[in-house]
Amino acid sequence: MTLKVGIIGCGGIARGKHLPSLAKIEEVEIVAFCDIIIERAEEVQETYGTEDSKVFADYKEMLAEMDLDVVHVCTPNISHAEISIASLEAGNHVMCEKPMAKTSEEARAMIEASKRTGKKLTIGYQGRFATESIYLHEVCGEGELGEIYSAKAHAVRRRAVPTWGVFLDEEAQGGGPLIDIGTHALDLTLWMMDNYKPKYVVGKTYHELSQTKNAANAWGPWDPEKFTVEDSAFGFVVMENGATVYLEASWALNSLDVKESKTTLFGTKGGADMNDGLTINGESHGLLYEKKIELETGGVAFYDGAGTDPATLEARSWIDAILNDTEPVVKPEQALVVTEILEAIYESSKTNAPVFF
Repeated sequence: MTLKVGIIGCGGIARGKHLPSLAKIEEVEIVAFCDIIIERAEEVQETYGTEDSKVFADYKEMLAEMDLDVVHVCTPNISHAEISIASLEAGNHVMCEKPMAKTSEEARAMIEASKRTGKKLTIGYQGRFATESIYLHEVCGEGELGEIYSAKAHAVRRRAVPTWGVFLDEEAQGGGPLIDIGTHALDLTLWMMDNYKPKYVVGKTYHELSQTKNAANAWGPWDPEKFTVEDSAFGFVVMENGATVYLEASWALNSLDVKESKTTLFGTKGGADMNDGLTINGESHGLLYEKKIELETGGVAFYDGAGTDPATLEARSWIDAILNDTEPVVKPEQALVVTEILEAIYESSKTNAPVFF
């Protein structure tokens, strides 16, 4: 069976992740490309499109005209819900880029549309498909760490502010590093804990470095006048069962402790961190131990022929879920909880008060 796929939003994430990953899957044909800047759609069509593929500037026209099976939504956060819901209602399975939506209300509407139409919905959290993530999830699932009662979710950059597109636009994105990269770290951490029942959240966002002119930055200086989102954010989540999660996210922070899409776990039988590769620690027969995992030696159950690239594994897993009618690895209900917690951190920062669920 061949699945016909349409791409809505042909910018950086589509070009860097979705398109090259889908192109490796022989059961997939990419037949529709949509972008409000139609030249961008035409550019990627030349590389990834079939002979009869088409380009569009309006996603509604694409959904009405094309007979598709799957749609990948790769647009700014503000339009995730609108386009995903329209795509589901047009009869397509949908992968939406992270974060699920700007608000939890929008995210819930996406889940409702998926259930109403009977079409699958997943969110692009490719961090789950990194070799160390797959291994650690198996360790957690087998109970090697015991009950994970506390964790840290890390998404810290020293100076790596994305200066292109709408990343600095709060209206278009809903926030800065917290919703952009903090969302990956939080998703990864909750997945390891298998805990999606938050009780309350305390959080604070900062705009301390965003107004720096001619700042050192991986992608060149940012424009302080356009920097309307936070430059760093921190949250503390208490779960219903008493477990806690500390989340740190920054694009610009005076710290040398830089790590992104990482988690640190504290369990009753052992702990784990991703600080330098993957390390499991614990106590055995009255002595402490550290177990360094050799991730390059294989042994993790990867998808045949997909290699070990997280983006490719994510795409392969998603397409397999459609072909085999199974649940996707990233369930929309899980992504909703991530969005609810991020939203609560922003709200807590505004009100200087805890947000209860």
